[in-house]
Amino acid sequence: MDGSIVTVALPHIRTGLHASGALLQLVTGGYILAMAVLVVTGARLGDLYGHRRVFRCGLAGFTAASLACGIAPDGPALVAARFAQGGSAALVLPQVLSLIQLGFSGPARARALGLYSMVLALGVAIGQIAGGVIVSAAGWRPVFLLNVPVGAVLIAVGGSLPGGRERVRSRLDVPGVLILSTAMTALVVPLVFGREEGRPPWTWVCLAAGCAGLAVFAWHERRAASPLLDLGVLRAPGVAPGLFAACAVMGAYAGLIFALALHLQSGLGLSPLAAGLAFLPYTVGFATAGLSWPRLPAHGRLPVRGPLPVAGLLVFAVAAPLIAVAVRHGWSPLAIPLLVVAGAGHAAGFSPLVERLAATAGTARASAVSALTNTGTLLANVLAIATLGGVYLGARTSAQGLTQVTVLLTALLGVAAAGAWRTVAASRPVSAAPDVTLTPGPGPRERRRTGSRARTR
Repeated sequence: MDGSIVTVALPHIRTGLHASGALLQLVTGGYILAMAVLVVTGARLGDLYGHRRVFRCGLAGFTAASLACGIAPDGPALVAARFAQGGSAALVLPQVLSLIQLGFSGPARARALGLYSMVLALGVAIGQIAGGVIVSAAGWRPVFLLNVPVGAVLIAVGGSLPGGRERVRSRLDVPGVLILSTAMTALVVPLVFGREEGRPPWTWVCLAAGCAGLAVFAWHERRAASPLLDLGVLRAPGVAPGLFAACAVMGAYAGLIFALALHLQSGLGLSPLAAGLAFLPYTVGFATAGLSWPRLPAHGRLPVRGPLPVAGLLVFAVAAPLIAVAVRHGWSPLAIPLLVVAGAGHAAGFSPLVERLAATAGTARASAVSALTNTGTLLANVLAIATLGGVYLGARTSAQGLTQVTVLLTALLGVAAAGAWRTVAASRPVSAAPDVTLTPGPGPRERRRTGSRARTR
């Protein structure tokens, strides 16, 4: 919600602070950058110091940073506060999925994950609607100050959260943090800021350096005595293609919202509030499917829930280009049921998939699944806006750009459906699958010490 609502407020921030285009980029991009860089570290800190404690500390930081944003006297102060907001959000976000995975199992976990993914989607839509209302009535500062009373209440309520599992007696992998932070910065900076700069050569150099940095990080983690991220979870059957599919559908969602919101405003002349309200049918479909799929049978003669992720992604893939056709030259009532169907397909493709990944990985790797899911979806969102946004903005007309984006989304969701099918085929039915505990094996140092003791004996 915070990312979505601020996007609506950017024109008023420009006027109120006499901000340049580059500074506005930092207001939105700085938040995303800080979150993407630190979310894996945030997940690991939950293991080391307790998920509830890290959640509340991150929430306190986010609330304080929101206050700093709301009273920022100038552009640089606002940018610094936005970086602090993103870093605090990186502490909060991964704890949620970890606590769900550790605190629930079976049908209860399915319901919790359905609510979790519904909240994620509703936050974007509510942000656009609330942003239009708040900014029109009171300017841009209340957009940030709204978080302060909400954050204060949540910090108090957060004391009733479960503590998660017993803290891991280990040290933070500081070299891993530095390597991963550097690599993620090199990846995210050109994706967030490169399009406005015209993709100069430095953006491609940074992207290549970021990919190389991730390879170095993977090499380091395989040899670390106490790794920052347990990459062994990717070797579990179906986890890697399932993560790709989950990230792809969230990227498709970000690309569709970006292109459709711009088309409704720039192409059709709708106000920001009207464009935000146009997404309500999507959220209705998402909420309905998100709350309904845990009640579907997962075994027996009609195991509906098993292939649900594949079906949901395919439904989303078909609905996206039809939406573009319906609103190509003007708003059509036909777009309403299509948006409902697209939202339902999104929920059916994402939520059951995350549940299946959680069940496959087990509680021992809850933080690894949370870190990979959150980091992957953040990168997918940034990548989708950078690439699909570039396709839309590079088209001759708004309608043509929306059509091209939805065609690409259909292809992406088709590939994601293939990945989801591999995950479904590789795992047992959800109801029959116990909470598998994949205990990490000893690291290289432990293996060497064990071997030495054996030879001594």
